[in-house]
Amino acid sequence: MLSLNIVGAGRLGKVLGRLAQDSGRYRVAAVLCRERAHALEAAAFIGAVQAVDTLTDLPPADLTLVAVPDGAIAAVAQALAEAKVVRPGTVVFHASGACSSALLTPLAQQGAQVASLHPAFSFAEPERARQTFAGSLCALEGEALACERLAQLVAAIGGEAFYLPGEGKAGYHAALSIASNYLVTLVALAEGVAIQAGIEPAVARCLLGALMRQSLDNALALGPEAALTGPIVRGDVATVASHLAVLEPEQGDLYRALGQATVTLAGARLDAVQKQALREELGSGEWGVGSRE
Repeated sequence: MLSLNIVGAGRLGKVLGRLAQDSGRYRVAAVLCRERAHALEAAAFIGAVQAVDTLTDLPPADLTLVAVPDGAIAAVAQALAEAKVVRPGTVVFHASGACSSALLTPLAQQGAQVASLHPAFSFAEPERARQTFAGSLCALEGEALACERLAQLVAAIGGEAFYLPGEGKAGYHAALSIASNYLVTLVALAEGVAIQAGIEPAVARCLLGALMRQSLDNALALGPEAALTGPIVRGDVATVASHLAVLEPEQGDLYRALGQATVTLAGARLDAVQKQALREELGSGEWGVGSRE
C-alpha cells in the first residue's frame, strides 16, 4: 500500500485524501494545514490520519500532495525542500489547474519526481464531491514517471486521467473557467432580463434552465455550429435591435460582446450583407470564436 501526505487539506485535499484512503491502495499518512483545527477536521473526514503541525513533522511518504492556493505553491515547495522531508524518487504533485509543475522545481532538484494533477470537478461540498467524483477527468502534467504514477492514483479513486503539456495549463484552465464560471454568469444575466420582462423569478429559472440544458446537450452532441439557433444565425437584425432596446447598459454590453462572437460562430450560414448589418447593430469590433469566416 502506498502512502500519501497532504499539505493543504482544504476541500480538494481532503476529498482526494478520502478517495485515496477508501480505494484500499493508498494510505494517507498525515495532513498539514495552516491552522491545526483545519488539519484535525480534514483528518476526521479522511479517517485514521495523523494531523501534524509543521513540515518537519511529516512522516516519509511515497506521494506528497501540495493542495494550497496557487500563489502559495512555490513557497511551500521551497519550504519542503529546505525541510528535507521529501525523499528522492518519491512523487510530489500540486493540484493547480493554471500552473505547471515547474513550481515544484526545488524538490525536483533534490531528486523528487514532480507533476500536477488537476481534477476538472467542483469540490464545493466535500461529502457530495466524494460521492459524485467517479468518472471525473483529471489533467496530468509533469515528469513522465510521476504522471504514470499519478495516473494509477487517478484510476484508484475512480477518475480518468489525460495528459497535458505544461505550456497548455493556462489555456486549459481558461477553458474550464469559461465553461463553468461564465455559464453561471450567463444564467444570472438571462434571469435578470427575464425578471425585468415581468416573469416571476421561479418561473424564469425553470424556463431558462430547461432551454439552457437542451442547448448545452445539442452543442455537445452536434457541435456548436450545428446547434446554434436564434435571431443572429437567421440574420434577424430587427429582433436583435429590439433586444438591445430593452436591456440595461451593462446587460447590453454583454449582449453585444456575445452577439459579435455569435456572428462569427454562424459563419457561412450568414451572407456578407447579413454579417455586416448584424455587426453594425451590435457595435463595431471583431469578437472571434475561432476562424470560421
